[in-house]
Amino acid sequence: MIQKESRIEVADNSGAKVAQVIGTLGRSTARGRKTRLSVGVGDRVVCTVKKALPNSDVKTGEKVRAVIVRTKYPTRRADGSYVRFDSNACVLIDPEGNPRGTRIFGAVARELREHNYMKIVSLASEVV
Repeated sequence: MIQKESRIEVADNSGAKVAQVIGTLGRSTARGRKTRLSVGVGDRVVCTVKKALPNSDVKTGEKVRAVIVRTKYPTRRADGSYVRFDSNACVLIDPEGNPRGTRIFGAVARELREHNYMKIVSLASEVV
């Protein structure tokens, strides 16, 4: 579960290292619903880059869109099993949903297939 103000690591080679979530995409705080939205694997978020490599495309302080690929909070699957990771991580995406980097570091969750992020799944070294 990731919510606003959460700091997450960036799992690609776009140049960003740490990002902070400042908004969620595709979720609503309609009347009677939770006001503190939480997102999981496969959800899109708006982030600001907190730490970036020098001379990279992505600069510190830049607003970017990202998709969550790993969470510490367990994700329940349809067969009743759970999957959880050691860290919270995201991959920066462009407006079409394609990754901005050319490599993905670490494992990603299988739920990304259901959300049609096939390019991220194919670039990942391991799909759990």
